[in-house]
Amino acid sequence: MNPSSSWEDKVKSEWKARAKTWDMKSASMWDNGSRKEIIPFIQKHIKKGAKILDVGCASGYGTNKLHLAGYQAEGVDISEKMIELAKRRFPNVPFTTASIDKLPFSDQSYDAMMVVNVLEWTSHPYKAMVELKRVLKSNGYLCIGILGPTAGPRNHGYRRLYGENVIINTMMPWEFSQLATELGFEQIADFGVDKKETEGKDFSDLPKKLQQSLAFMWVFMLRNSKKVGN
Repeated sequence: MNPSSSWEDKVKSEWKARAKTWDMKSASMWDNGSRKEIIPFIQKHIKKGAKILDVGCASGYGTNKLHLAGYQAEGVDISEKMIELAKRRFPNVPFTTASIDKLPFSDQSYDAMMVVNVLEWTSHPYKAMVELKRVLKSNGYLCIGILGPTAGPRNHGYRRLYGENVIINTMMPWEFSQLATELGFEQIADFGVDKKETEGKDFSDLPKKLQQSLAFMWVFMLRNSKKVGN
């Protein structure tokens, strides 16, 4: 079996099982939790009315927040169950079922993309980034959130030490930053989301990699500024 297909099947199964639980906590994450600063961050850099694709949209709460903020928002997720919930909750927002590395959209279709804690759940982050770049317009914006090394969801990867197949990769924020640069993305801005244990503490004097190590998540705003070879 193709390893990527096996990984994709496991991801679909995992998120089908977790869809209702995720849906119940989604509002709190976006309104006053770890994702509360992401929409304001997007508003600082991306003009209202822009066509934005929320990749890995889950049950659509974040996508709808983009819609309410005045963007032409669309959502895509690998989980049919998540998309079913999203369509039911937010009938005025378009949602599609698809994998991040096989997006059913034409080249340069979107002004911007929002991708929060999605690349960590892919078998091949490079291929996923190439696909995002294909669908994003030249000089379009890519807002991506990558989990810090001690974020709770990273625990899903522990069983790899026993040789078991897991569906979360070990890509760190600083590795993502290097990958994005090599693929022709320019970093415009970034910020860290504190873990509860580090809230209110100032780490600005530390090197960026150490700041990212202490964060729950690191959020990047990138511009698709350069073409890269095949």
